[in-house]
Amino acid sequence: MVGKVLKPQQQQQPLLTPYKLGKFNLSHRVVLAPLTRQRSYNNVPQPHAILYYSQRTSRGGFLISEATGVSETAQGYKDSAGIWTKEQVEAWKPIVDAVHAKGGVIFCQIVHVGRVSNTGFQPDGQAPISSTDKALTPISSGEDIAKFSPPRRLRTDEIPQIVNEFRVAARNAMEAGFDGVEIHGAHGYLIDQFLKDRVNDRTDQYGGSLENRCRFALEIVEAIVNEIGADRVGIRLSPFSDFMEAWDSNPEALGVYMADALNKYGILYCHMVEPRIINAIEDGECPESHSLLPMRKAFKGTFIAAGGYGREDGNEAVAENHTDLVAYGRWFLANPDLPRRFELNAPLNKYDRSTFYTSDPVIGYTDYPFLEDNGNA
Repeated sequence: MVGKVLKPQQQQQPLLTPYKLGKFNLSHRVVLAPLTRQRSYNNVPQPHAILYYSQRTSRGGFLISEATGVSETAQGYKDSAGIWTKEQVEAWKPIVDAVHAKGGVIFCQIVHVGRVSNTGFQPDGQAPISSTDKALTPISSGEDIAKFSPPRRLRTDEIPQIVNEFRVAARNAMEAGFDGVEIHGAHGYLIDQFLKDRVNDRTDQYGGSLENRCRFALEIVEAIVNEIGADRVGIRLSPFSDFMEAWDSNPEALGVYMADALNKYGILYCHMVEPRIINAIEDGECPESHSLLPMRKAFKGTFIAAGGYGREDGNEAVAENHTDLVAYGRWFLANPDLPRRFELNAPLNKYDRSTFYTSDPVIGYTDYPFLEDNGNA
């Protein structure tokens, strides 16, 4: 039987128009969102990641790596990637090379999870560090329960050391060949633990006022800009999210303050998560008045929106100038040729949530099919 021939849409979709991201010439605006995959055994990226990232690379496409730990205290998930050792840097090189070989651009997302951890992940079984000493509530998922150890509040004089860990991680990312770094300031991890007033109960210069709570994040931005250049730096923020019990009493004020403050450093982009993504796992209910538009207007660089987008509303967001680029997670995972499928308005593979965080090097990782006419190249 002869298969149906799919043809590109007559009118070019906004998502598929070129965009100049600083020095990088993108051929389309469909971004691979950072996706934790838990397949970096012993925190070292593995050869199977070469295929995973290569599959999702198109010429002129922009990819953001899975969240990558900045130090041995940054870990909170089994087999998550790191970039603080020479071995890890060397392991990233062929992955980055594979993306570049297909004409893609890739940034390394760097992270410290803070209190989203337990003593089993920490060196010498020490307590996880945070902005606070308030512990997280255990999370039950089926038969598994994620246990979090009570964190240790960072002393004021320890904070520069953590800032330096981010700086060194950024330098390591450059050594590995990445085109830049994205600072993970979202979803309840360490930076977000400083930003959000529900978590941050400090009384020093890193707590209390909005300016003080944003100080840690901006010190990290400044250190990394000084290390690798503003044109290679982005940041991800989720002011409206309450994932890992990190929410703020005035998320719009927080988002706008950060967006405006970032302009001082001239960073390449600001990547924000839509208000509808409440807990970072499923779409939630959020007042219609909540919007990323004030942040979009406040930030002078490239703006990336993420969170629950499909083809149609992604095109609409770009067409209405609500964002410059749109990051796709679950759909890009399940459809390694997602920009091509958007171009042809082809059916999308369904994602299998049960395999998101398994350690298998193939299943739920590199086995999602391509369109027949595109090939698994």
